[in-house]
Amino acid sequence: MARQDVIRITKSKPERRLSKKTASGSGCSACLPELRWAAMKLTPKLFSLFFVLTTVLIPAAAQTRRAPKPNAADEVYPIREGFVDANGILIYYLSTGRGQPLMILHGGPGASHDYFLPYLLPLMRHYRVIFIDERGSGRSQKLEDPSGYTIENMVEDVEAVRQALGLGQISLLGHSYGGALAQAYALKYQRNLSHLILGSTWSSTVALNQVFVRMKQNMAPELRDRIEKLEKEELFGHGKDYEKNRYTNDYMIAAWGEGYFPYVYHNRPDPNYDPIEQGKTSWDLYREMWGEHGEFVIDGNLKSVEYTDRLPGIKVPTLIIVGDHDECDPSLSQSMHKRIAASKLVILPNSGHMTFVDQPRMFLQAVDGFLHSPAK
Repeated sequence: MARQDVIRITKSKPERRLSKKTASGSGCSACLPELRWAAMKLTPKLFSLFFVLTTVLIPAAAQTRRAPKPNAADEVYPIREGFVDANGILIYYLSTGRGQPLMILHGGPGASHDYFLPYLLPLMRHYRVIFIDERGSGRSQKLEDPSGYTIENMVEDVEAVRQALGLGQISLLGHSYGGALAQAYALKYQRNLSHLILGSTWSSTVALNQVFVRMKQNMAPELRDRIEKLEKEELFGHGKDYEKNRYTNDYMIAAWGEGYFPYVYHNRPDPNYDPIEQGKTSWDLYREMWGEHGEFVIDGNLKSVEYTDRLPGIKVPTLIIVGDHDECDPSLSQSMHKRIAASKLVILPNSGHMTFVDQPRMFLQAVDGFLHSPAK
């Protein structure tokens, strides 16, 4: 603690005077009896002044002097970022915050961790938050051979990052496709988890494809006919050379802008949302994993995500969180909740797929409360 000047009384002569002493254990409050003794000799008005001084102002000042100053370093959260060589693939990570490690897996597949920001930043106050970009996504290394984009390979990437950063047991939060990846990780490396958080995700691609069928059925007939017409014409190979390896703008607008949008945002629609901007993704990865026949059917290698019957094997405390208007319908989360014994299900009201955007306070409270809850 920094040294401070405090005032005390010394008895050097019958008449008493004030002197200074540098100390931390004594203060003005120690001088009060002698100040009051001296004040007895004063006029009534001066005595009243001394009474206020010695009973109110000096004790308050002494208390203020003893109050510890906040450490400015506690208000700063440095960022550490880099790459982990995961079995020959460079995986980007960004780490910030203090506390037990919480790794966060993004969706897509083929997006990046950027869409979590700034919404999940408050978690850094209580946890060391580690965002990663999955192989082929964001800042991580892309593959020449798309067949290397599998959920099984990405499980090994997550484990390589955990080991390389020396994280020990982690909490793992996966959103959308990242939730499927988190389940796959838990089914293989459960011993490395303290908590599992599955956000707006699915455990059965068959069941999710059925949700997409119903989603189409509930569309306005004009929109459904427009989407199906574009899908029948095939979705790749149209336009100029630089456009041929992605969806056409017309399909991105129809599928993402009109078809999906009511299930993506509900309470706080992003005013900057642009379906064509969503097309800035890792297309070779997306086509390999999601498939090539549009947004309303998964027929790529993510068909392998059929974990429902294996979920009873997950024993780690699990939070399942979903929006009531989610693209990944709440029925999918309810199915997972029934099979994971140590699970808690939270359905956020008036919320779509981007739960942490639609209901940021509720989402963060649910996550923080779950991670701080005592183990059963």
